[in-house]
Amino acid sequence: MRWMERRLPIASFAYSSFVAYPTPRNLNYWWTFGGILTFMLGVQIVTGVVLAMHYTPQVTMAFNSVEAIMRDVNYGWLLRYIHATGASFFFVAVYVHIARGMYYGSYKEPREVLWILGVILFLLMVVTGFMGYVLPWGQMSFWAATVITNLFSAIPAVGDPIVTWLWGGFAVGNPTLNRFYSLHYLLPFVIAGVVVLHIWALHVVGQNNPTGVEPKTEKDTVAFTPYATIKDSFFIALFCIVFAWFIFYVPNYLMHSDNYIPANPGQTPTHIVPEWYYLPFYAILRAIPSKLIGVIALGSSILILAFMPWLDTSVVRSAKYRPLYRQFLFIFFAAVIGLGYLGSQEPTGGYVIAARLFTVYYFAFFLIILPLLGLFERTRPLPNSISESVLRKGAPVGASGPPPAGRKA
Repeated sequence: MRWMERRLPIASFAYSSFVAYPTPRNLNYWWTFGGILTFMLGVQIVTGVVLAMHYTPQVTMAFNSVEAIMRDVNYGWLLRYIHATGASFFFVAVYVHIARGMYYGSYKEPREVLWILGVILFLLMVVTGFMGYVLPWGQMSFWAATVITNLFSAIPAVGDPIVTWLWGGFAVGNPTLNRFYSLHYLLPFVIAGVVVLHIWALHVVGQNNPTGVEPKTEKDTVAFTPYATIKDSFFIALFCIVFAWFIFYVPNYLMHSDNYIPANPGQTPTHIVPEWYYLPFYAILRAIPSKLIGVIALGSSILILAFMPWLDTSVVRSAKYRPLYRQFLFIFFAAVIGLGYLGSQEPTGGYVIAARLFTVYYFAFFLIILPLLGLFERTRPLPNSISESVLRKGAPVGASGPPPAGRKA
């Protein structure tokens, strides 16, 4: 070991990063979703590599190859259900992870780069998940690919060439499937690389915590192992129990039944919808009559997250000490859930009106509410330290950072 350490100090690096690494002592279970995401990425890569050994990326054989995996490959049904259901659980974990970051202000200085890397990871997940949804080559796969790729045609001048390149021709077909298969296989490894950068950035600036107060003394922190690792392992186990229940009892609950019908370019489904985790963004797209503005709004709805560190002008991180921000944030979460429901419905009548109202609030939250709250919100006083907040059960004591209650932060 000493011989290896002098030449490649892997063990000491692992010890400093995952054993002795100081962790805020007041972290709650919302912080375990970072570990869950790392675990789920590993599950998706391992099952994806094995499935790729048996999948045939050819339009006349893709659907049958998936059915053959389910029926003829040893435990192929299990691998396929783990991979397909795992995509949904991956997005459940990432949405909770993002919501936690928004609630506790994990995007604020000095964690701006950490947050931006997280947004990049989310974008890569969105692209990878969409391409994977196309691979079974069922009815919903084919028509979802047709609708979504056609959106690029709204871009002036370069839109049509982009669509032609994505298709590999003048319609969704075999070249499209090959492109998507290739990129779907490659991008998870890109995601893994960005995850390494994300963890690196986390270790540079340190973890945020529920109070938003930076650790000041050794009393404010504990070693990552065993405290954080035991907590993460326990919650990952609970997560896996729910995950396993879906796999073994309701494996198709989160998938669309039309995808068990082979792709037919001559028959359009009654209602084309993407996977559930894209529905809020799909609702935003459909809520806007102009195709170009809808595409811009669709892209902006994700990219705007990267600008939160600068849009939020408050000096207080945690929503625990920001009563007004907490109320507006919960309304924002409700609007996103509402958009998800509306994205699954036919774009008619009241559904369209409701989607437009939720879309207006979605962008108003970032562009209007966040900047103004920092100027007018009266915040609660922060504890002097993390250990003080733990020992006094979070009771507000002397102000450290923001002004006392009754003054503007």
